[in-house]
Amino acid sequence: MSAGSRAVVVGGGLAGITAALRLADAGVEVTLVEARPRLGGLASSFRRGELWVDNGQHVFLRCCTAYRGLLQRLGVTDQVEIQPRLDVPVRDVATGRLGTLRRDPLPVPLHLGRSLATYPHLNTRERLATGRAALALRGLDLDDPALDRESFGDWLRRYGQSARAVEALWDLVGVATLNATADESSLALAAMVFKTGLLSDPGASDIGFARVPLGALHDEAARAALERAGVRVLLRARVRGIKPAGSGRHSVLLEGERLEGGGEQLDQVDHLVLAVAQDAAHDLLPAGSLAEPERLLELAYAPILNVHVIYDRPVLDRPFLAALGSPVQWVFDRTRHSGLRGSGQYLALSQSAAQAEIDLPVAELRRRYLPELERLLPAARTAEVTDFFVTRERTATFAPAPGTAGLRPPARTRTPGVYLAGAWTATGWPATMESAVRSGTAAAAAALAATP
Repeated sequence: MSAGSRAVVVGGGLAGITAALRLADAGVEVTLVEARPRLGGLASSFRRGELWVDNGQHVFLRCCTAYRGLLQRLGVTDQVEIQPRLDVPVRDVATGRLGTLRRDPLPVPLHLGRSLATYPHLNTRERLATGRAALALRGLDLDDPALDRESFGDWLRRYGQSARAVEALWDLVGVATLNATADESSLALAAMVFKTGLLSDPGASDIGFARVPLGALHDEAARAALERAGVRVLLRARVRGIKPAGSGRHSVLLEGERLEGGGEQLDQVDHLVLAVAQDAAHDLLPAGSLAEPERLLELAYAPILNVHVIYDRPVLDRPFLAALGSPVQWVFDRTRHSGLRGSGQYLALSQSAAQAEIDLPVAELRRRYLPELERLLPAARTAEVTDFFVTRERTATFAPAPGTAGLRPPARTRTPGVYLAGAWTATGWPATMESAVRSGTAAAAAALAATP
């Protein structure tokens, strides 16, 4: 127990929410500071007229035990659903063929054998080669530091993977989870994704998603849980400075329009958790907290573009669809989640690794993606588009390039009482909701372990 100690958590994303709840559950007096008007960080929602819009099409897998634990802590497990068994429809726009990646109720790796053997987007030789590569991937040691020095693309080519196999299978999964193509991804992170998600347990890869706007989970339910735990939540507030206060404690200077006089100073803070992006953490960390703080700035960002299209009638007959041979990557039906009224359908395209498109004008994106949707979804050819807009997350994730592992710091810093959290820290996972929650847990555990 840490009764009587005081903590400030900076950042109200999933990492900050998790750290705050963990510390409060241990008896710590916690203040959570968030610059935005809502919690949830990169997995939140906002209103656009009558619509609820998620700022990204976030899904999770059954193997994401930390994130699922947070959902349970927030009391919202009834507001998400997980597929009974992995089932991913994949349509090749060039051929019109629809294939499916589906698992059977069999042990690993037999659970994917039938699906791979009948996958229409690969020929017989490519199917056999992907099976051999999957077995080799399963045998990799994730603790081997050499894996982080090689790209996933180079490894796949060494194991006989054709360009078509990379596009139709490895990048289909990898781009969505890593936010990078195989050539731009560290083998260590890619191997972690495929070993954990597809090759560890038969049900590990079953896809879960929210049945409500993400804000209902990560903002409304999170705020209610934090309030029940006794956490003071300050929205639209920022940390202006951190000063040492002796005996390993700190004073934290806040500024915000809702604070009395526009500012406040929190004294005798025992635990300070910086659950913010890497460049923000670099600017806030007290001097000497990291041996090489400038390395945080070497951890580059990777963007995600979301294209939102509302049709006057249904054009997609399933919850989501993956595409091949098209700029479109994944299409999600967001109609029920958004509160859209009437007979229309709201589709959201999630475009990962979108460096080439993230700054394109909306008009150009409309010219690019509406014809592609008509190629992918024949029913869209006779439907009317009633709304089209985009959301851009330029700093959606860190770029998981080879050599990234050495740039991701652990939770504990060299400054007593100061800790780091965020999906970009050394969790072993790519920048996912699971990684964010794990980082918040690690930061809180490090803080509690240092408390007498």
